[in-house]
Amino acid sequence: MDAYRRDLEAFGAWLAKLRRNAGDARRSDLIAYLKHLRARGLSSRSASRALSAVRGFYRFATAHLDFSADPTDDLSNPKSGFALPRTLSEREVESLLRAPDESTPLGLRDRAMLELLYASGLRVSEIVSIPRDRVDLESGILRVSGKGGRERLVPFGESASQWLVRYLSDVRPPLDRKNRAELFLSARGTAMTRQRFWQLVLKYGRAAGIRRKLAPHAVRHAFATHLLERGADLRALQMMLGHADISTTQIYTRVSAGRLRSVYDRYHPRARTGRRGKMGG
Repeated sequence: MDAYRRDLEAFGAWLAKLRRNAGDARRSDLIAYLKHLRARGLSSRSASRALSAVRGFYRFATAHLDFSADPTDDLSNPKSGFALPRTLSEREVESLLRAPDESTPLGLRDRAMLELLYASGLRVSEIVSIPRDRVDLESGILRVSGKGGRERLVPFGESASQWLVRYLSDVRPPLDRKNRAELFLSARGTAMTRQRFWQLVLKYGRAAGIRRKLAPHAVRHAFATHLLERGADLRALQMMLGHADISTTQIYTRVSAGRLRSVYDRYHPRARTGRRGKMGG
C-alpha cells in the first residue's frame, strides 16, 4: 500500500506542475508521464507499477467520483525487455575505488565507503544508515536491516575490512563528537546522507574516467554481476542482496551474447576445430 500511495502522490505532483486536474488528464498526458518516469531512470517494471496504481485510481474515480473518462483505458504497460542494469567492469571498479585521496581524512572515509559498497552490494540507504555495532570486523559480517525491516547477514572481504579498520581508527573518532550510532559520518559529525553519497560517487566516477553518469546502484549491480560471473550461487546472492523474490535476482543471469560466446569458446572442446586438429577422415 505504501508503494501504491507513493506512486499516486508522484503522479499528483506531476499533474500539479502541469496545472492540470486529475479529472482533466488525457491519454496523451499519461503517455507523457510514462516518458517522464523513464527519463528519470525508472525501470520498465517500476514504470509499469506506477501505471497500475494510476489505472486503479481512474477505475475507481470513473465508477465512484463521476470522472467522465479513464485516460489509462487502452494504455499498454511499458515493455520490460531483457536489458541488464547498467553496471561496471572490474577495471572500472578498480579505478573508482582508487579515485578518493586517502591521504586526507575524508578521502580515506570515502575509500572505505566505496570498498564496503562493492564488497557487500548494499543499497545506498543501507550503507549510509548501518550502525557501527552491526559491523563485525573479526568475522567480516554485516547485520543489515533492509526493506520491510528484514534483517540479513552480508559478508565482506579483506580489502574492505582493511580500509574500515583505518577509517575507524584514524578518521571516525575525531568526527564522532555527538556519539552517533551510524558507521559513516559527515565532516560535521552527523550521519552521511543519501544525497551526499550520490554526489560523492558521481564525483569519483568522473575522476576515475567513467564517462557515463554514475550512481551508487551501479556498484551494487557490479557486485552482483561479478559474483555470478565467477560462479556464485544465485540463492546465496539473493540473500546477500536482500531480494524478497529470487526473480528479482535472476535478472543478473541474463548475460550478454558476447559473454556467452566467450565462455563457449573457452570451455567447449569442439568450439574451435583447430584445437583438435583438422577435421576429416
